[in-house]
Amino acid sequence: MTELHRPAHAPADHPALPRAKVGVLLANLGTPDATDYWSMRRYLNEFLSDRRVIDIAPWKWQPLLQLIILSKRPFTSGANYRLIWNKERDESPLMTITRAQTEALASRMQEAYGGAVQVEFCMRYGNPSTASVVEKMVKAGCEKILFFPLYPQYAGATTATANDQFFRALMGQKWQPAARTVPAYFDDPLYIEALAASVERSYAALPQRPDRLVASYHGMPQRYLREGDPYHCQCQKTTRLLRERLGWEADAIDTSFQSVFGREEWLKPYTVEHVAKLAQSGVRNIAVIAPAFSADCIETLEEIQGEIREAFVHAGGESFTYIPCLNDDSAHMDALAAIAGRNLAGWLA
Repeated sequence: MTELHRPAHAPADHPALPRAKVGVLLANLGTPDATDYWSMRRYLNEFLSDRRVIDIAPWKWQPLLQLIILSKRPFTSGANYRLIWNKERDESPLMTITRAQTEALASRMQEAYGGAVQVEFCMRYGNPSTASVVEKMVKAGCEKILFFPLYPQYAGATTATANDQFFRALMGQKWQPAARTVPAYFDDPLYIEALAASVERSYAALPQRPDRLVASYHGMPQRYLREGDPYHCQCQKTTRLLRERLGWEADAIDTSFQSVFGREEWLKPYTVEHVAKLAQSGVRNIAVIAPAFSADCIETLEEIQGEIREAFVHAGGESFTYIPCLNDDSAHMDALAAIAGRNLAGWLA
């Protein structure tokens, strides 16, 4: 419940206002509200109509999207989501995990700053929308908002479009809060430590040590790299720092890219092809980690554990281990809290 007060030195008839707070707004990609055709179509339409994601001229892209892709893809995407859907809460795992992350971060902010910080989350596509949560925070008295896209590596199609939507939400506010955005944290020591600890825990629980660790990142068109997007370089650095922290040899971890869409050439190697080639070359035991995803989602729970696993086994692989995303793991949440704290400097004692 929002606490109201009358500003100091205000006349007696001045309306009560919420006490000033600082807000931290976590943002992730998004999720459909349900797995039926129309829910999936609404979600995919918003996602695939984003010019940061698909930068083809609308006059070329929209007829293809509306008449062909959105006639078929909601059925297949809905079926894939049903395989991983949280039936108890009737929501996607990404929603469940992001809520848990928000609660964990709120607890850490409470310990550090008392009640001066309000932590919320939003989705770039779907609900809760960025605009609705910004509105909620402003009404609650957040005069400053730190916007925190949960993407360790920067990409125009993830971090930038989330920031775009945040600034569009601010455009709708009569009294805009002061705003900051959290930059990519792909090389943050606490983030790398949390990744390394998750690998060590997973390996310790296995009967046999994997022969290779594959770091699978979400892909993007090769063209974006040539146009100046730093994502590919930041992914490579994350892998290198993880390997160095684990103390492994240079060939112990591979970097690859998944979730290819369309006919354009994307960043290579493609994970689904790479794991098959590993199996064909005699590598029988691998583990896969997804350092670009802060929370498990359709790309990890269905694509990695389904299509990518099947490609490895079909090519002769024997043991396939998926190392879960960091999710609301304590070390991960400590890292996110430290990153938020640094970016709150000057706003809070």
